[in-house]
Amino acid sequence: MTKTKPNEIYSRLKSFQYAFDGWWFVVRTQHNAWIHAIVSAAVFALAFWLQLPRTEWAIILLTIIAVWMAEFMNTALEAVVDIASPEFHPLAKVAKDVAAAAVLMGAVGAVLIGLLIMGPPLWAKLAG
Repeated sequence: MTKTKPNEIYSRLKSFQYAFDGWWFVVRTQHNAWIHAIVSAAVFALAFWLQLPRTEWAIILLTIIAVWMAEFMNTALEAVVDIASPEFHPLAKVAKDVAAAAVLMGAVGAVLIGLLIMGPPLWAKLAG
């Protein structure tokens, strides 16, 4: 077994810092990230209140993570496009629009999955 060198450990820890820096950048600068955060918290609270089974929790978590990942990738792509094409270019617009559409598709899919999973138990709780 090979020994891990101290600077390798430092490098691994530093990579976590970079990831958290990116996360913080998205939350700090992207207005839609605040919407994702509020909706995520509301969905977690509702799922907890409905006492969803573990499998349904897993689906909800994966769905929320997919939307967040799409938002992170959208933000990264926008930054890269801005560097590559500081002046307006129609293809730069296409890249940004398509990345934004990916977030929208993820969010719409998340709403549909949320309705499928939480709709029936929510209806039962509210009606009963």
